[in-house]
Amino acid sequence: MNRQLNYRLVSKALFLSGALFLAGCVSIPESIKGTSATPVTDLNRVFVAPELYIGQEGRFGGRVIDVKNLQSSTQLEIAVMPLSQYDAAPELRQPSIGRLYANVMHFLDPTDYKNQYVTVVGTIKGVESGKVGEATYPFLRIDVTGMKRWTLTQQVIMPAPVMTWGYYGDGPYWWGYHNGYGGYGGYPYGAGQVVPVLE
Repeated sequence: MNRQLNYRLVSKALFLSGALFLAGCVSIPESIKGTSATPVTDLNRVFVAPELYIGQEGRFGGRVIDVKNLQSSTQLEIAVMPLSQYDAAPELRQPSIGRLYANVMHFLDPTDYKNQYVTVVGTIKGVESGKVGEATYPFLRIDVTGMKRWTLTQQVIMPAPVMTWGYYGDGPYWWGYHNGYGGYGGYPYGAGQVVPVLE
């Protein structure tokens, strides 16, 4: 009974430690934090009832499809993607969920932004009709107050180790990582996976 109780206590402690670690990993860049504690991020909800969101702060991101330089501003056409809950970067493995026009109140060089990934925060101005090819398509319009351009890089993800528990003495003790081949103390054998990430 004591062993089971000790095992549960240790398991709960590890779970809480992991949760605190993940919470500490939430790190949205200062440039796109905005002024609201909970900016609008659900593009589909805005499209359903845009009049309810005009004037509110929104945070959206994705890939820049087109850059149009105007007299005193720059309009970015962005294919919107879901954002990471940790740093608000576009989720690379997710498909586009819509389009927006992001109005930036200064000059941006198209060569620096076209086909790049960005996250913008700003004031929602409403929804208007635009064109995707020959098709009429709804676009959210937002006046940008902050922006982050992301750099696409590659990262190697190693296979996750397996944590092994055992009993000896008065209770359960953690033995270490099992490498899958009868040993302890290291990562499993095998090649890591190369994945694209935004930084």
